[in-house]
Amino acid sequence: MLVAASVLFAALLLYVMFVGYLPAKRRMASLEVELKELYQHEAELQTKVQAQAQRERQLATLSAERDALAKRVDALERELAAARRRR
Repeated sequence: MLVAASVLFAALLLYVMFVGYLPAKRRMASLEVELKELYQHEAELQTKVQAQAQRERQLATLSAERDALAKRVDALERELAAARRRR
């Protein structure tokens, strides 16, 4: 009877272990795949963010150049007006 109970207990233990282990292992594999996809998506988004930041820096640089050119044009127009008045 003790041997039968031990065999039954071992069978029950193995059943519980594999019923819990195999689905958990499959779930872990699917979560690893999902995590890999999320990391790839994050990398793509990071690339887009960096490109956007670069465009914003270029826009700021171009705006500063435009402002400097506008100031230079104003100065040259004032200088031209002053030269015309002197003639």
